[in-house]
Amino acid sequence: MRVVPVRDARPDDWPSVKNLLAELGRPDVREDPDEPRHREAFERYLERDDTFALVADEDGEIVGFVDVEFRQRLNFLDPQAWVPDLVVAERARGTGAGRRLLEEAERRARERGCWGMTLESANWRDSSHAFYEHVGWTDTGKSFTRAISDLQWPPAPR
Repeated sequence: MRVVPVRDARPDDWPSVKNLLAELGRPDVREDPDEPRHREAFERYLERDDTFALVADEDGEIVGFVDVEFRQRLNFLDPQAWVPDLVVAERARGTGAGRRLLEEAERRARERGCWGMTLESANWRDSSHAFYEHVGWTDTGKSFTRAISDLQWPPAPR
């Protein structure tokens, strides 16, 4: 099996990244009037010292994306790596892109001295949950959210 190439995300990857993020079922910024501000936020994210973002790049086509933030938990001396987003294009699932993105994220988290990694996944993403368990992650709990603005997230349960 061919190993899917993974590299650091760059500002010019935004058009592909925003398309991938839309596949997660979160608010879609592709046609949003504020899309330029979302792009600016992405570019600032890439410059931060406490984050990194990677893409799976198949012959010039971005087929996967992961971003990682390092956060301090008060009951641990070392940081924890948190994955806010991991997505592989539907057409590229099963190619090893997701596994490669997580492997590289874990390698970098180890280099940073992290004690562990965590991520959240929407409760309706059953195939994603199966993938995480398949690659060695453990389901450890639930995530709760509360909208405190006009933005209605998450969407109504399916």
